[in-house]
Amino acid sequence: MAQILMVYREVQVLQEKLQSGDKAETDAGQLMAVLSLDEKPGIQAIGKVAPDLPPVPGKHPSNGRDYEYKRHGTLSLLAGLDLLTGKVHACIEERHRSLEFTKLLEQIHLAYSAETRILIVLDNHSAHISKETQAYLKTRPNRFEFVFTPKHGSWLNLVEVFFAKMTKTILRGIRVASKAELKARIMRYLQDLNADPVVFRWRYKVEEESVL
Repeated sequence: MAQILMVYREVQVLQEKLQSGDKAETDAGQLMAVLSLDEKPGIQAIGKVAPDLPPVPGKHPSNGRDYEYKRHGTLSLLAGLDLLTGKVHACIEERHRSLEFTKLLEQIHLAYSAETRILIVLDNHSAHISKETQAYLKTRPNRFEFVFTPKHGSWLNLVEVFFAKMTKTILRGIRVASKAELKARIMRYLQDLNADPVVFRWRYKVEEESVL
């Protein structure tokens, strides 16, 4: 836990530099990006079996929906939240194996300048530590640095807050005709977010001297 809090303390310092008009550089003068990354698997593509009923004054104030529904399958969202800019790097896949994880890493690699150090906070999911992932990292030497959350400590990863907000905002109660429609709607949501990004900040215990 202490290591993760040290990362968030460093993020706080870099955010202050950006707010003052400076670059997001470490004390050694190296450009830095910090991302919180995880997967949100099992996003259900649920369809209607009958049209929603409009509100009726005096009877029911909201739309009526049949309790029956149709399952079209599930998708996995892999996302990296930039803790300095609020931008979300994401891909939506059928699965969330090493193949999909390294695809997201490559997307992140291409998004930053070659001299930028990319630090990623993530958990110990098998795809994050697999042989396939290690082989990919060797093709990008000194590009990524992983900081793993402790076991049962996924709540320390700020991207989980983003996932929770996303669930409340668009996923809860969503109805679609196909997985393709679900993917398109999630991508539109992410595009809107990135057009006006919100910076997530970790506050809990970050100021305590014992973790520095």
